[in-house]
This record gives sequence, C-alpha cells and structure tokens, in this order.
Amino acid sequence: MHPLTIIKLLGILLMLFSLLGTLPPILVSLLYRDGMTGVFFTTFLTLFLLGAGLWSLTARTRGELSIRDGFLVVTLFWSVLGVAGCLPLTLALDLTLTDAVFESLSGLTTTGATVLVGLDELPRSILFYRQLLQWMGGMGIIVLAMALLPMLGIGGMQLYQAETPGPLKDNKLVPRLAETAKALWYIYLSLTLACALAYWVVGMEPFDAIGHAFTTVAIGGFSTHDASIGYFNNPAVDLVAIVFMIIAGVNFALHFTAWQRRSVKHYLRDPEFRFYAFILASLSVAAVGILYVTATYDSFSEAVIKGMFQVVSIATTTGFVTDDFNSWPLFLPYMLLYAAIIGACAGSTGGGIKVIRILLIFKQGFREVQRLIHPKAVIPIKLGSKRVPDRIIESVWGFFAVYVMVFMLMLLALLASGVEIITAFSAVGACINNLGPGLEGVSATYATLPVSAKWILCVAMLLGRLEVFTLLVLFTPMFWRR
Repeated sequence: MHPLTIIKLLGILLMLFSLLGTLPPILVSLLYRDGMTGVFFTTFLTLFLLGAGLWSLTARTRGELSIRDGFLVVTLFWSVLGVAGCLPLTLALDLTLTDAVFESLSGLTTTGATVLVGLDELPRSILFYRQLLQWMGGMGIIVLAMALLPMLGIGGMQLYQAETPGPLKDNKLVPRLAETAKALWYIYLSLTLACALAYWVVGMEPFDAIGHAFTTVAIGGFSTHDASIGYFNNPAVDLVAIVFMIIAGVNFALHFTAWQRRSVKHYLRDPEFRFYAFILASLSVAAVGILYVTATYDSFSEAVIKGMFQVVSIATTTGFVTDDFNSWPLFLPYMLLYAAIIGACAGSTGGGIKVIRILLIFKQGFREVQRLIHPKAVIPIKLGSKRVPDRIIESVWGFFAVYVMVFMLMLLALLASGVEIITAFSAVGACINNLGPGLEGVSATYATLPVSAKWILCVAMLLGRLEVFTLLVLFTPMFWRR
C-alpha cells in the first residue's frame, strides 16, 4: 500500500472536481442571475483548498500504484466526491445532510434517484449542476485523470482495472492508457454535443438541450423538470432520446472502432451488441403490444412511442420517464425493472449486471443442459468465433452469486427500516443497478423514505457503480495483509 500516493491522488481529484464541477455552474448563475454565484464560489474555494492541502503535503511523493491501491482510490473517489458534491446542495437548498449526500451520490453514480421535488422552480445553476454531476460521473472523472497521471508520476493502469471490473476489463482501445482515456473522452464529448444539437433542433431550448444531453449520454436520468422528458410532450424529443440512450448503452470500444475504421459493420458482428439489440427489440414489442391491446393510450402511434421510450430508458438504466410506468397494466412495470437488472453493455455508461454477463450465463446454462445428454463431451463457450476461458465463466457466475446475495441483504435491511415490500424491492433494484425510478413509493421521489433506508441505498449506488467486487474487496482480510 502507498498511503501518501493515495492522499496525493485524492488531492488532485478534489482540485479537478472543484474546477469542473463548480466553474460551469458559476457561469450559468451569472448568465441567469439566479443568486447562486456565492454558493458555487464558496464550494470551489473549499474543495480546491482542501485538495491543494492534501496535494501539497504529499507533493514530493513518487511511486507506482499497486492493484490494491487502485481499488482503494476508486472507492474513495466515488465516496469522497459523492460527499463533497453535496456542498452546494446543502448551501443552496433546505436539505438535510442525508438528502444532500443522497442527491449528490445519485448524480455522480448516474443513478438518477432524487429526493427533490419542485425542480421547475429551482435556480438554473443548481439544475445545471445536477446534470453536470451525472455527465462527469458517466464516464468517470477518474478516466480523465488517467490522462494526467503519467505526467504526475503516478501510474494509471491499476485505476483502469479497478474502475472497470468484468470479463473484458483488460482490453484497451490503444496501447497506452493515457491515449485510451483521451479516446474515450473524445467519443463521449462528441456524442454529448451531437445529442444536445439534436435536442435543440427538435424544439428544446438550449439550456434544457445541454442539460438533457449530459444525462442522456451519461445514462443518468436527471432532468430539469419534475415531469422529466414527459414535460416536453414532444414525440420528436422522445425519438432523439431513444436513439442516444441506445447509443450510450453500447460498449464504447465499438464506438471507437467505428470512428477509427469509418465503418459500422463490426457492430453487427459483436455478440453482445446483437444480444443487446434483441433484448431491446423483444421488450419493446411486448410493451407496445400490451399497451395497445389494453387501450392504455388513445392511439397505436402513442403506444409505440411511449412503450419504446420507457423500455429503452429503463433497460439501459437511464431512468427518464414520459409517463407513470408504475401504473402500466399486467406485468409491464416488473418486466421493466428486470430489464434494468440486465442493464446495458459492458464498457458503456450504463448500469446493471451488463448484457455480456447475462449472455455468458445463458450460454453456460445451455452448456450444462447439453452435458446432461453428453456427459463426456468437451463443449466450449464461444463469443462469436472466440472461445471464452473457463476462468471468465467462473468469474461471471461468482459476480452473479455475490450480486444476488448483496441484493437480498439490502432488501432485508430496507424491510427492517420499515419500507413496504414492493417499494423496498424496487428501490434496491433501482439503486444497485443505477437506474433511479422504482415502483410504488419510489416511482417519483425517494424523499419519503426513512433516513436509514437512504443511507443503505447510498451504499447500493456505490456497489452498482463499482460493480460490487471493487467495494466488497476492501472488506476482505486478505486485502489489508502485506
């Protein structure tokens, strides 16, 4: 372990966060004259000086991070910045510490669960800040920092591995890690600009277009209005959101390849992308069919737009809404919640278990059925033409088992805090999968939950963002042994 290097890195991240997280809202506050300039300037000074203090104490420290250091830094990054991010919310709004931390952490982890009501009346700079939190958290400030770490004498590969646990975590887009970080951010920024422009073209005012582009590409789901995307009541806006939510839910490595080769053929050859498209198409057909047959909406076209939008929004774990899907007929609300558990693709800004893991679980299950018929057969699992090592299959099953156990423990904890069963189940599912809206008591806001339940769900958000293992590994005795 290298504690001084970790403290130095946290100082750098706090200074970076103070600059990126508060200077744009200051400009928005000055533009709209909403009186929040002092709040954000105070936040900037506080966080920057705190970060500068940590950095100055350890400025001469040099050393390469170990993989254990990477896990610790990533966990501290999300938790410390989640708490730091609550400062302007505490200063500007009448929020308790619990609610402010919940809102900040929900933004930074791109969960989208909110305790706020009356968004339409809030200062523009506060609304912009919430959207910006999700945009920064979507790709992760830590990925941006990796481009700077080599210049500061701190290696970044350990952070990359800790930040992206999973079957494909060692795949880099380009040989050097700093170049990988830059490539990811170029793609992320380009998608954000394209999304904002598309929203503006179809009728959003520039402020809303930029704010919703932030949270669409980040798969966050925060909105500047209580009614979310439904506020605009514009099918063209819904269609733009559908397109960019689907794009943001795809592995960014595929986007990089498309940009590099000027071709989209590799999308159709990718097994995870095909399975992802199949899931979205199947669920959309089911939702639209049920909404039309039950006459939930007046016309077939409305059922198509509403059904497709909500399926894509929930399945990619974005969390935008255009209607109260909690009141949809039959099993549709639960189908959507289960879709969020599957989530988006690995290497995307989305949450959930990830499509690639679900695909491998299905393939492994089918292999076990085949082995019942042919016990001595050697049946490899393949993704496309590539054989998947058994070690990866084991890790996927291990992740799934731990995910289920953590889910159940958090569900029991919420029930013990006095939350009723459907609300508790959907709240845990929405937070651990970084979705946001749930069912029943948390379909619109989490404000009415007990304080203890909100802190439990804060942990769930962190677990979801760090894909369970990155956080849980810190609680194992082996991690702390020399």
